[in-house]
Amino acid sequence: MVVSIDPVAFQLGDIVVRWYGVMVALAVMTILILAVVESRRMGISEELLYSVFLWGVIGGLLMSRVVHVVDFLVLHPGQSIDFLNFAGLGLYGGIIGAPLGAFIYTRVRHIPWSSMARIGDAVALGAPLAQAIGRVGCFINGCCHGVPTAVPWAVIWDNPGSYCSLPGEPLHPTQLYFIAWNLVVFAVVFWMRKRPRPEGTSFITYIMLYSVGDFVIRFWRTNEAFSLGLQQGQVISLVTVLICVPILIMKWRSYRAALEVEVEGTEVDETGTDET
Repeated sequence: MVVSIDPVAFQLGDIVVRWYGVMVALAVMTILILAVVESRRMGISEELLYSVFLWGVIGGLLMSRVVHVVDFLVLHPGQSIDFLNFAGLGLYGGIIGAPLGAFIYTRVRHIPWSSMARIGDAVALGAPLAQAIGRVGCFINGCCHGVPTAVPWAVIWDNPGSYCSLPGEPLHPTQLYFIAWNLVVFAVVFWMRKRPRPEGTSFITYIMLYSVGDFVIRFWRTNEAFSLGLQQGQVISLVTVLICVPILIMKWRSYRAALEVEVEGTEVDETGTDET
């Protein structure tokens, strides 16, 4: 497949809007719309959701830019980069920054952080779908591509405006791999949404599953090694999974223990043997 699409969607004077930016905007809208739909089903205050979402978007954008800039400076020592042009974003920065922004909001408004678990589950429904949309922007942009390959589904970017670092060469379309995996994650979270579960587990499951896919897919990406032969994103993915797994185990154990206590209490009430 040869991708000759112009990465620039349109231009207004000196302002150049790339398809990547358009897709990121659509991704944010997707998260918000599905989060609103899910919050109504779950009985979450829309006013609270909108406020948390706004702070989450701000925190996600800022932190994703920080991660991209730090990654660039580590891999290209001595070079400079303009922090404010937002030409590149680090996805894990967004995943970390969004909850951080929400946490700051809860501190400012004196809202218990534990109440954010349900909002996290509402946001988790649209997050993987939004990431799939964002990767469409990466595909058109030519960034985040894979290493050279001879597989039948290899992709060549030949547009002069593409951000592909190996133009004209057949490469692994890792953006498409990410799209496929994000759709799988979306299917899992969608399946979980109406099933009994501890609060917050949909969000944590989404983070964990995305990290697993990211770790694997990056073996076909062009990023430089960071530590132990792994890319920086793979190290972050591995750490994320190692954090998420024990949290999920503890949540499910507590949830099942609470259910057992509830069932035992119900049985006692029905038999009438409880004299207290």
